[in-house]
Amino acid sequence: MYKLAKKIYKLGKNIVLSPFIISDYQDYKRLDTQPRFHLAPSDFYPQIFDKTLTTGFDRHYVYHTAWAARKVREINPEKHVDIASSLYFPGIVSAFVPVDFYDYRPAPLHLSGLTTKHADLTNLHFESNSIPSLSCLHTIEHIGLGRYGDPIDPEGDIKACKELSRVLAPDGSLLFVTPVGQEAIIQFNAHRIYTYELVLKLFPDLELKEFSYVPEFGTDGVHENANPEELKNETYACGCFVFTKK
Repeated sequence: MYKLAKKIYKLGKNIVLSPFIISDYQDYKRLDTQPRFHLAPSDFYPQIFDKTLTTGFDRHYVYHTAWAARKVREINPEKHVDIASSLYFPGIVSAFVPVDFYDYRPAPLHLSGLTTKHADLTNLHFESNSIPSLSCLHTIEHIGLGRYGDPIDPEGDIKACKELSRVLAPDGSLLFVTPVGQEAIIQFNAHRIYTYELVLKLFPDLELKEFSYVPEFGTDGVHENANPEELKNETYACGCFVFTKK
């Protein structure tokens, strides 16, 4: 069955070959007068969407992880704790600050300065008021929707934010990122989109220190220390919040 699936996959790749792939292949064969690699149509792995004037990227995930990494550098904690953010974030931050990374589905990352373990964000095992430097980036919007095997729970995000507030140490910093826009929407089962006001209601016991965001469209990056009124023009922006506990 595996061999048959592999043959079908290879056949499908060749069927979708565009004219420029064939042309590029012919040019390469003509110019490669002293071949160092085996090159045959049966090994084609066509990439037909990458000839662009600029390099495309996911605006949310490039900008919010860069924003958060800079915030951790400013805070400069002895150790940082991250709950279920994009793996690129703890992987990079662990280069300059030790990071304990927790996820409902633990990731087998092996890097110096990084530990990875299991945690249920709706029932964290940490003691109250125990974590001075904490982050949860682009995660809350998924809790309770079942996308990652977690239980269906319409209040899963509320429970998770209560836990983040509980474990944050007094005068500690919580870096929090989630989709924001002019209207509160669930795009089931992918994620929720919050309004600015709904995000603040998730953390009634914390104080907002900073709100920044990444617009859904455009060529600019993070709008730092932004006016929430700007979200009236957004449907799926990336909200970046810094909270503290007094």
